[in-house]
Amino acid sequence: MRGPEVGGSMLRQLLEIAINGVGKVPGAKTIAANALVRAGSVEPAIDSLVSTHVRLATAQGVLTNLGGVWTAPLLLPANIAGLAIVQIRLVASIAHLRGYDVDDPRVRTAMALCILGETGVLGLIDRNEIPTTPLAIATAPVFDSGLDRLIAEKVFGEISSRLMGRQAVVLLARRVPVLGGGVSGAMDGWFTSSVASYARAQFPTRRRLTQGPRPAASDAS
Repeated sequence: MRGPEVGGSMLRQLLEIAINGVGKVPGAKTIAANALVRAGSVEPAIDSLVSTHVRLATAQGVLTNLGGVWTAPLLLPANIAGLAIVQIRLVASIAHLRGYDVDDPRVRTAMALCILGETGVLGLIDRNEIPTTPLAIATAPVFDSGLDRLIAEKVFGEISSRLMGRQAVVLLARRVPVLGGGVSGAMDGWFTSSVASYARAQFPTRRRLTQGPRPAASDAS
């Protein structure tokens, strides 16, 4: 299996974990339902989920980078997986609360793409590497398995490149272990917030997409 194909396969596994949960870690459907019960309506529930996942992403960055520059090569894979799960679960919970079927393969492809954020997605579109936005993919008439494979490979590659590339940005800070973890965690939290904003834009309430104009009442004459 080629490197990109391996990355794509791993991303699909991460999607499954994020959506349905594993062990004692609940998936997107469960946390979305719980948040809705607590908040009483969809948008406050989403607000709560965003806040929670930004905190999780920040803590995840601190934990996986706590050893600073010396242990980074060993912990980077955990960072990739952990941050991806946090962000995918957040995107999936938003989509679920907005009325999308997160088990639909079209929606899953769109959710994976969302974790690149608006800048990442538009960059791929501008370079003609992907054809369209997450919203268009989620609401496409049919599932495109080739596009799904392409996006899975692109997303995993972009995540890996981003996490490796940022090491140069925080290298000096990370020579002090606790400071390094704080810088990295703040970056993870900021980007997770950006992903959430993009997901909210790309998964508008499903009823708004499906409801058409009401038919005019016929004259009773």
